[in-house]
Amino acid sequence: MPSKPSLGLRIAFITGMLFLHFPILVIVLYAFTTEDRTYQFPPPGLTLKWFGEAFERQDMWRALLLSLEVAGMATAIALILGTMVAAAIYRFEFRGKDVVTALLILPIALPGILTGIALLTTFKRLAVEPSFWTIVIGHATFCMVTVYNNVVARFRRTGHSQLEASMDLGADWFRTWRFVVLPSIATALLAGGMLSFALSFDEVIVTTFTAADQKTLPIWFLNELFRPRERPVTNVVAVFVMLITFLPIVLAQWLTRDTDDLHGGGKTS
Repeated sequence: MPSKPSLGLRIAFITGMLFLHFPILVIVLYAFTTEDRTYQFPPPGLTLKWFGEAFERQDMWRALLLSLEVAGMATAIALILGTMVAAAIYRFEFRGKDVVTALLILPIALPGILTGIALLTTFKRLAVEPSFWTIVIGHATFCMVTVYNNVVARFRRTGHSQLEASMDLGADWFRTWRFVVLPSIATALLAGGMLSFALSFDEVIVTTFTAADQKTLPIWFLNELFRPRERPVTNVVAVFVMLITFLPIVLAQWLTRDTDDLHGGGKTS
């Protein structure tokens, strides 16, 4: 491989990055505009007043808190159930295993509106009123898939010989899990948990069917888009959310920076 990318590859890279991030740059730019109704370019002026108005909106803080609570709870459930299912699929052989695997992936493969309708119908059949927990259950259905996919892939890279060696040396199942299995799947759990949290935090369609009159932050965004005078405030909140979600990404990158060598991805001389 050449030591430096070609000019065409550099142009393609820059074009792709601009295509992905230009809409985000537009949101950031118009969070500082002095006008509250127009997206005139260039902006007629820049101001910070919308930040003060956004932080004074109690409905925004309630929606943000609800989204964080739902995402945190759904992620916790997904980590537990997804890891248990991944361990069972990896460890045991049984008839219909491929069918079970396909059914596990189905909730995230189906359109969100079908999942939402299915959940709403089920809750009504069971006479369950929409609440915080119905949102959590709805989000956990597809969050569990992301954890399962990451963990089962890591399990397949972990040989049975390591588990057998641990038990041959006298370790019980708990010590084997703690000192052998958990370190091997730690980064997969981190990746699956982060992806689950992100999917739950910005979910709109399933939330619409399971939340009733409760407003998570994505629902709050959707409602504010129909109020032209509130668009700069919406942009400010979007910038705030981007900054919040950027921190876990940096943290995950920092925590997993030394894992390539541990899993066979290091450089060879």
